[in-house]
Amino acid sequence: MDRKLLDILVCPATRQPLSLLDAAGLDALNRAIAGGGVKRGDGSLQAQPLRAALLTRDRKTAYRIDDGIPVLLAEEALATAQVPDFPAA
Repeated sequence: MDRKLLDILVCPATRQPLSLLDAAGLDALNRAIAGGGVKRGDGSLQAQPLRAALLTRDRKTAYRIDDGIPVLLAEEALATAQVPDFPAA
């Protein structure tokens, strides 16, 4: 993802800065998605694994990146509290 774009992106709900989700966090999130236990902000299940995601500074919310495009919709957000083994900062 372009660094300039990443520098200006913020969470639409909390206005916190976003950063790329690290490999350990992405792996934990994808394991939970494979187990059918991750819901989006609108209550629908996240069925597809993520290739990349953005994470809020407090590590509570993740936004998927589809084909290089961040999906920054609050109803599409994934709460990391749903993932029991999501790594802390």
